[in-house]
Amino acid sequence: MNIPGAFIGFLVGGAAGFLLTETVGAFFTFVIDRTLDVDGTPVLLAAFIAVPILTAVLGAAAGARFESRG
Repeated sequence: MNIPGAFIGFLVGGAAGFLLTETVGAFFTFVIDRTLDVDGTPVLLAAFIAVPILTAVLGAAAGARFESRG
């Protein structure tokens, strides 16, 4: 297993997941004019926590695989 590739993939995947959640929040706020209430909706809060974690894990797996190929 390639540790540097997995670490870089983890960081990039986590940043991409965070950017994705922020983009969805900004879209709902500015385009649809509806503010997402994460405190009042536990499912939405879980999604906003889980998406960056899942993308970070997927990024780590992709980074480890990509670096070990070449």
